Amino acid sequence: MAERGDRERREPEEQGLSGLAEGYRTAAPYIAASTQLVAAVGCFTWAGVWADRRLGHSVPWLTMVGAGVGMLGGFIGFFRTVLGRRKTPR
Repeated sequence: MAERGDRERREPEEQGLSGLAEGYRTAAPYIAASTQLVAAVGCFTWAGVWADRRLGHSVPWLTMVGAGVGMLGGFIGFFRTVLGRRKTPR
């Protein structure tokens, strides 16, 4: 069965969208979730490195703590977004 063409779409927000644009619209929450994960890990790791240098630590404890907190927070946000998008309305 052929896919509906642009003129056959019924939802006004979907009229005129190409297949590529429709794919990006579908993928946007997942792209945002993965960006959030990377940003959280990067920011908290950088904060740990900065704190270790500022305090003069020879062992990078705060870097490891920052990376761990970033991973934990990033994964929580990532899975909330991904698993929340999979739920179907009843």
